[in-house]
Amino acid sequence: MLRLFLALLLTALPAMAQNIQLSDAQAQEIGRRIWKNECAGTVDGLTSWNRGEEFASLGIGHFIWYPGKPGPFEESFPKLAAYLAQSGVKVPSWMLGTCPWKTRAEFMADFQSPRMKELRKMLHDTVALQARFAALRMEQSLPKMLAAAPASAREKVRTNFYRVAAEPLGLYALMDYVNFKGEGISSTERYNGQGWGLLQVLETMPTTGPALPAFSKAADELLTLRVKNSPPARFEAKWLLAWRNRLQTYLK
Repeated sequence: MLRLFLALLLTALPAMAQNIQLSDAQAQEIGRRIWKNECAGTVDGLTSWNRGEEFASLGIGHFIWYPGKPGPFEESFPKLAAYLAQSGVKVPSWMLGTCPWKTRAEFMADFQSPRMKELRKMLHDTVALQARFAALRMEQSLPKMLAAAPASAREKVRTNFYRVAAEPLGLYALMDYVNFKGEGISSTERYNGQGWGLLQVLETMPTTGPALPAFSKAADELLTLRVKNSPPARFEAKWLLAWRNRLQTYLK
């Protein structure tokens, strides 16, 4: 039954081989960078639930886990849990279903429980595997973005994807951004019709000049516009400085 569940869950990821092969050192270093970006590199930060959000944010990439009906943002923690299990990690069965905490208050009240500590330990012990999961997600994003992009923009998207990937920190930048703000292909990940995902960044940046500065600048413009268009109740302006600091890590 568990094997069937995992197989069904992993069909959510396109069935294609992962061509990006990260060495153990690369996976650990990129995982460390993403962990620092999302959780300040802390163990407690591996299990978070931000104020004003309707979901838990788990692991080095703050993978989303909804407590029931999915929301507008892509739910990625169940796919990560299935990936870890398929990779030989002993993932407790309760981590393979729906998020057991229904509210942030429940989550915070349970923060030092054995269950939460078990979750944090598993996430702490699998940093490199989580980085490989992020690499797989990033690699599989290109065909989905090309399918979603207007025909007139597809060559630009493809060109910019490979321009960024060829830079020394390019794989990290692509992996981090698609994990951080998604692929940009979902119609629900829009404010006032404007997206902010990897697709929109690749469409916005030019095809000439240094790739990573252009990528970072385009991402900054789109995230600034996201904050401007966001519902006031979400108060997303409080995150903008941290987002901008994160974009700067793509350059050094």
